[in-house]
Amino acid sequence: MQNNTSNNPLHGITLQNMLEQLVAFYGFDTLGELITIRCFRENPSVKSSLTFLRKTDWARKKVEKLYIDTLPKLKNQ
Repeated sequence: MQNNTSNNPLHGITLQNMLEQLVAFYGFDTLGELITIRCFRENPSVKSSLTFLRKTDWARKKVEKLYIDTLPKLKNQ
């Protein structure tokens, strides 16, 4: 059986690290436009967003997808 972790761009990346990189790249205003969730639009903070994302699977999946889509741009910074 082959180990697929090397092909997984999320391997070894914590949700907090992912969110901090996205906030640094987009800012909460743009993040709130790209992913319409209240924790990005009303009094946003990394801490409150992490609390929500850890409890809400569909929202975490959207953040993970955006992170994967943004990864090439993050590497070119």
